[in-house]
Amino acid sequence: MVAPAARILIVDDHRAVREELAFALDYEGWQTLEAADGPAGLAAVEQHPDIDLVLLDVKLPGLDGLEVLDRIRQLRADLPVVMISGHGDLETAVLAVRKGAYDFLQKPFTNDRVVLSIRNALANSRLTSENRDLRKALQDEQQLLGDSDAIGQVRGMVDKVAATDVTVLITGENGTGKELIARQLHDKSARATGPFVALNCAAIPADLVESELFGHEKGAFTGAVQARAGAFEQADRGTLFLDEVGDMPLPMQAKLLRVLQDRVVQRLGGTRTAAVDVRLLAATNQDLQAMVEAKTFREDLYYRLHVVRVHLPPLRERHGDVPVLATHFLTQACRRNRLPTRKLTSKALGWLAAQPWPGNVRQLKNVLEGAAILAEGGEVDVADLQGVGVAAPSGQGAGGTDWFAFERLEDFRAATEKEFLRRKLIENQGNIKRTAERIELQRSNLYKKLDRYDLK
Repeated sequence: MVAPAARILIVDDHRAVREELAFALDYEGWQTLEAADGPAGLAAVEQHPDIDLVLLDVKLPGLDGLEVLDRIRQLRADLPVVMISGHGDLETAVLAVRKGAYDFLQKPFTNDRVVLSIRNALANSRLTSENRDLRKALQDEQQLLGDSDAIGQVRGMVDKVAATDVTVLITGENGTGKELIARQLHDKSARATGPFVALNCAAIPADLVESELFGHEKGAFTGAVQARAGAFEQADRGTLFLDEVGDMPLPMQAKLLRVLQDRVVQRLGGTRTAAVDVRLLAATNQDLQAMVEAKTFREDLYYRLHVVRVHLPPLRERHGDVPVLATHFLTQACRRNRLPTRKLTSKALGWLAAQPWPGNVRQLKNVLEGAAILAEGGEVDVADLQGVGVAAPSGQGAGGTDWFAFERLEDFRAATEKEFLRRKLIENQGNIKRTAERIELQRSNLYKKLDRYDLK
C-alpha cells in the first residue's frame, strides 16, 4: 500500500505567497489547503483532522500567528507548525519555538528551504507518533490482567510499595509474570525515569556472575578485552531486577549481601570502588525458606531480600482470569503479526479455562500467538487451540489425546512420559540442566528421551 500524501495547510494573508507555496508543495506530491487569516486557519484545522502540518505566517490581520499557534496547540498538540515571517527577528523566532513551533522561516525564503523544513517536520512527527504507539503497545504488554481476588491483592500490594525504595521479593512459578510485576514497581516509582536493568541469575555461568553484577576491568580474566560496567552500575539511580535469585551461587550471595549493605561496588580486577544508588527487586520460583534450612541459600541474604513479598498465584488457581487474558493475548497477537482481527468462540474460551496451564500466563500467551497464526477466518475455535499443542484437561494429553484409548501399556507409558517431560520443560523455561535436577534424572538420560520424543 502507498502511504497517502501529506496534507499541508498554508495560512498567509498574501494570496501570491499562498499560491507560490501551494505550487511548490504540489510539485513535491503534497496536498495543500489555504487560509487567508487566523480564524480561517483554525476552522480548517478543526474541520480537517487529516491535516499533517501547518505553514503559518506570523503577521496576520486580527488574530496574529503566535495567537493562532497557541490555539492550534490546544486543538491538536501533536500537529507540527512551521512559522513564516517577513519581519523575522530572533526574539519572535525564540518565542515561536517556545510556544511549540517546529521551525521558523524568514521571508524571502527559497522553495528548497521550505521543502526541507517540511520534510524534517513530517519525519519528526512520524517518529513521535511511532514512539507513542510503541509506548502504548509496551504498556498493553505490561498490564496485569484479571478480575480475581488474588490478582486484585497483587495490584494493591504493588500500589502500596511502588513509591518506596523498599526491597521486594517476587515469588511464583515460571511464567506467572514476575518480571512484569518488577517493571510495574519500577514504572510507578520515583525512579521511573532511571534505568531498569534485569539480570537472570539462572542464565549466567557461575564463573561470570560476579562480572555481570559488579563489572570488570580490562584484563581481569581471559576475554576481558575492555572494561565493562556491571548491572549495579548500569542501574544507578534506577532499579535492578535479579530474576531467579535462588540460582545464585553461594559465594556470590555473600558478595551481593555486602554490596546491599555498603551500597558500593568494586569491579572484578579493579581497586577502586563506586557508590551506587539502586533499588533492588528479586524474584524466584523456588522456596527460599526451604533453601535456607537446607543451607543452599544464605539466611542473612534471604531476610535482606524478603522485606516485602509479592506472590503471584499460578494460573490454575485463577481460572476465571483465563478468558480475559486469552482475549487480550489474541488481540495483541493479531496486531503484532499484522493479521485480521480474530475472536475466540465461547467453546474455545471454556476449553481454555479448563486447562491446567503448567507454563502459566507465558504458556497461555504462546498458545494464543500460535492459534492466531494458524486459525483461518475470523474465529479461533477449540480445534485451532489443540493444533498448537496446548495441554488438555485431566484424562487427556496434548492436542486432546485420550490416554485411555491406547491398546498397549507400552504406548500409554511412552505418551504420558512425553507429556510429562514436555510440561516440565515448559515449567523450567527449556533449561535442561534444571529440568534434569528437578525430575531426578541424569542429564544424559534426559537428552536421550528428548531425542526419542522429538522434544528438543
